[in-house]
Amino acid sequence: MALNGVGIPESAKSDTEPSSATELVPSAHGNHKSRLLFMGLKRSGKSSIINVVLYKLPPTETVFIPATVVIKKHALYSYRNFQIWDLPGQIDFLETNFDTESIFGSAGAMVWILDAQDDYLESVARLTETVVQLQQMYPDIKYSVFIHKVDSLGSDFREDIVRDIIQRIMDDLNDAGLENPPVSFYPTSVYDDSIYEALSKVLQLLNPQLATFEALLNTLAGSCKMQKLYLFDVLSKLYIASDTTPVDMAGYTLCSDYIDTIVDLSEIYGWDRGSLRNGHMNGDTDKSQALQKTEEGNSESFISGIRGYCLYLKEMNKFLALIGFSKEPRFAAEKPLIDYNVKVFQDALASVLALT
Repeated sequence: MALNGVGIPESAKSDTEPSSATELVPSAHGNHKSRLLFMGLKRSGKSSIINVVLYKLPPTETVFIPATVVIKKHALYSYRNFQIWDLPGQIDFLETNFDTESIFGSAGAMVWILDAQDDYLESVARLTETVVQLQQMYPDIKYSVFIHKVDSLGSDFREDIVRDIIQRIMDDLNDAGLENPPVSFYPTSVYDDSIYEALSKVLQLLNPQLATFEALLNTLAGSCKMQKLYLFDVLSKLYIASDTTPVDMAGYTLCSDYIDTIVDLSEIYGWDRGSLRNGHMNGDTDKSQALQKTEEGNSESFISGIRGYCLYLKEMNKFLALIGFSKEPRFAAEKPLIDYNVKVFQDALASVLALT
């Protein structure tokens, strides 16, 4: 059960081209774009998503959020500092009187929020126009479409709407000359975990070490006989990486609820996350200390027999927690070996984070 060779290869620490997914891609924050743009027509739900995910606003209170009339900039403090910009939907920022470079030049990804309850033809047309123009000027931007507010649609009608929206967007982009455009689609709602799953996938596009994280998680999952492993950002409940097995939404929801409970308890008896939750840190020293693994203050939890799952959680540092589940009958009996494997993984993760 012990992990064999889940360290960081020496070749990964050089400036040479990495030869496998487990080797690191040296990068600095300034060299990798960590800005995420939220775009879409007005009242499509951009600000609601940001307030629910980042600021834990109850979904039922999102109806009271005023319309966005200026660019609002938000920060997500994690193992890397991400910027999330909320762009007003009534303004076309690609017009010549705007400084497009200052808005889009440092963007790594763009999310288009499309209201599935509304007449979406105008939104599809605006999205197509935006993607075509941005691809010419900033070809490295990745695009995601959140087909939002699907919770109010019937299950059969929902599938038809989602399928029609995707088909229209892809047809329009192909007609505009874009073959295989870098666009992903996610049905979302602020009333369930679909918005966290979708936004997690988007943030992973901004992670230069995603392949390394996935390789380490794949090895750990195989050694520990886990059905699924996630590396969660503990404050936002977004996962920055997972092993490459398909996502089990029932298991993901269980992990999401589990991490809420454990992290709330850890703030009483373990880490002091006040400065992180308030959206500021005291310089690079605090950030480097928060990224370091430590044997003191790490929350750890193991539960068996929950809906047929065994759940395992261990904090890696102040930002990140490893959480997974298994249906293996001997999982509980072999926990000491699993703890050892996780310790090896934590060492390897610390080496990766030291280079990012």
